[in-house]
Amino acid sequence: MKKPWLKYYEKGVPASLKYPDQPLNWFLEESAKKHPDHAAIYYFDEKITFKELNTMAGCVSRALPDLGLEPGDRVAIMLPNCPQIVAAYYGVLKARGIVVQVNPLLSPPEAGYIIGDSGAKIMITLPRYENVYAPLLEQGTICTVVLTDVGDYASPMYKMLIALDSFIHRVHKGKSKGPGIVQFDDILAAAPDAAKTKHKGPSPEDTALIQYTGGTTGNPKGVILTHANLVANTLQCRAWFNEMKTGPGGDVIMGVTPFFHVYGMTVVMNLGIYTGCTMVLLPRFIVDNVVETIKKYKCTIFPGVELMYNALNHSKKSARGYLTSIRACISGAGPLYQAVQEKFESLTGGRVVEGYGLTEASPVTHCNPVFGERKIGSIGVPVSDTEAKIVDHVHGEKELKTGEHGELIVRGPQVMKGYWNKPEDTSKALRKGWLYTGDLAVMDQDGYFRILERKKDMIKTRGENVYPRNIEEVLRKHPAVADAVVVGLPDDALGEKIKAYIIPCKGNRINIEELDAYCRKFLAKFEIPQEFEFRKSLPKNLIGKVLRRKLREEEAKRAKK
Repeated sequence: MKKPWLKYYEKGVPASLKYPDQPLNWFLEESAKKHPDHAAIYYFDEKITFKELNTMAGCVSRALPDLGLEPGDRVAIMLPNCPQIVAAYYGVLKARGIVVQVNPLLSPPEAGYIIGDSGAKIMITLPRYENVYAPLLEQGTICTVVLTDVGDYASPMYKMLIALDSFIHRVHKGKSKGPGIVQFDDILAAAPDAAKTKHKGPSPEDTALIQYTGGTTGNPKGVILTHANLVANTLQCRAWFNEMKTGPGGDVIMGVTPFFHVYGMTVVMNLGIYTGCTMVLLPRFIVDNVVETIKKYKCTIFPGVELMYNALNHSKKSARGYLTSIRACISGAGPLYQAVQEKFESLTGGRVVEGYGLTEASPVTHCNPVFGERKIGSIGVPVSDTEAKIVDHVHGEKELKTGEHGELIVRGPQVMKGYWNKPEDTSKALRKGWLYTGDLAVMDQDGYFRILERKKDMIKTRGENVYPRNIEEVLRKHPAVADAVVVGLPDDALGEKIKAYIIPCKGNRINIEELDAYCRKFLAKFEIPQEFEFRKSLPKNLIGKVLRRKLREEEAKRAKK
């Protein structure tokens, strides 16, 4: 197939790569050999070297079989960004287990669904999530819980501060004990030489991860990713960052994007481990903490999301030059609005480019060239060894011409094996080697792609197809609108009616009549919302994606009353 995008690759970025015939945990083992004393992690003033991190992962690996883990068994990891999440992740892989990442902010039923659906036997988490793990232990869903705390690897001063943080710590007497409860630090103390243990490791084709989708449009599905998938995507990211400085004296990566999300896992954690770069971890995004941490450690690379960049733009410390060490940022997991992009670049002097990916592709498939030609509003071009095209969104069989709107499909070594225990969903998403993304997009003559909308979110009204993002971008430009989201709701006369949910800017007043008149200036008649609702907040996941299904569920409940 034609690949017009190749001529826009930066110098040094190859069209194709060679991938090592190794499992993902090989990255950590190699970096520990090459850079044993170099900082792999800085965490609240504590330094952990690559050698120390590899030893920690080895301790976990050696302990897991004694806790009942057999090759192919799943281990649920429910942790924020801290050294333990990295050690646990690579330790499970070393032990030939399968990682199941669980978002710590999920409700107990939501977390329980993922753990139960994956069939995880062991869970690694914090004492404060007792309301999640205790019922699962009692029901026999899991057999063992390994407990740790976010302050365990911080400096003494920060341990006290963390202990006062109700988000990541719950006051409890001593350490949680009982049947099936094991302490993470006991595992490390019992196996100091575990990194040297010789045992058969995983093969590249083995499953490394069952990563659950965000559930923004329905129940989450478990995406099966192999070691080979994750190795490939890490190397694809490394190739795209062709100017990345590796090892001692190299780049320093800001690690606040959650590792339990596939984007942070690959673009921060796996990339940092592979390149031998230092990661600076924070367990959650607090604007002033992030700004001060970037300044202190002179972070140079900051993979993040639009929500983070926008918040940093409004920090007074950002304006005082605290962020000038940053030279490159990849924005993912959602659209990057131009105003946010331009302001962040003016504050840092660095470069911010938008990329694209999905859990089913490990996740990265597209990105604007980091220091090359970017196109504002586009997701850029396919990365090395990745093919992409636009097909009709009805049957998905006819390839469309340049400039025509349809469904984006992709193919490459990073594409998933399938969905966990969902053969029908797998057959719909994977067809003849192509992954059907469910995103409506368009490709221009240069091979740059632009996402229009999720296929499931496209609104069909008055016989027209309406893309919510177009309306949202117009609404966001209104000076009194801080945020906006648009959904389609069932309507007997229109097919679907358009409803806009608006968060007004603080101190600004606006009414429905003004918004309607504003929309009529910039939108086609069939794109104008029939309803507006003012709100203080919108339901979002941790990385800032609006949960449209939550809004639809709210409306369905209202309709029944």
